[in-house]
Amino acid sequence: MLKGLQRSAKPGQHVRYLCQDETRLGLKTIPGRLITACGVKPIGETQWKRDCFWLYGVVEPLTGFSFFYEFSHLDRPCFQQFLDLLSQELGEDIALIQVDQASAHTANALICPSNIILTFQPSHSPELNPIERFWLLLKKRFAWINCPTLEELRKLLASELEKLSPDTIASLTSYDFILEALFGAASY
Repeated sequence: MLKGLQRSAKPGQHVRYLCQDETRLGLKTIPGRLITACGVKPIGETQWKRDCFWLYGVVEPLTGFSFFYEFSHLDRPCFQQFLDLLSQELGEDIALIQVDQASAHTANALICPSNIILTFQPSHSPELNPIERFWLLLKKRFAWINCPTLEELRKLLASELEKLSPDTIASLTSYDFILEALFGAASY
């Protein structure tokens, strides 16, 4: 598929392989590991507020490019808006995007922009999507942090996302089987 896209691309137009997913972030405490003395049970402050938002994101395993946007829900209208925003960000480039089979991704009313092609991973297999490792790292950084408001959580999230370099993102998301396929397609 990549080889065919590369052959049909216009001069100066790049074909990119991106991995997309969403994660929910909210005020409920994310538990994590705590270091304690042997035999001492760890204690962490927990809050049970349920206010939350969804962070939609794409990463490019080859370069570490990333694009994130916050939405209130995980549904087709929000995913449609995310695709439209991503399409603008990509400009003339064509993106082959790996997504899971969430109902928002498979909705009949979904209209993909002309420079975006969705490819679906097998259902119930999040381990195949490299962005899942990114979400794990991000949520690990929020372990035991209790933000009193969503606005403070948004500020903390923006700060954490700014700290992540493209090299870090590429290191986390560049699975060998994906890189081999990309290099194989590029050498054709």
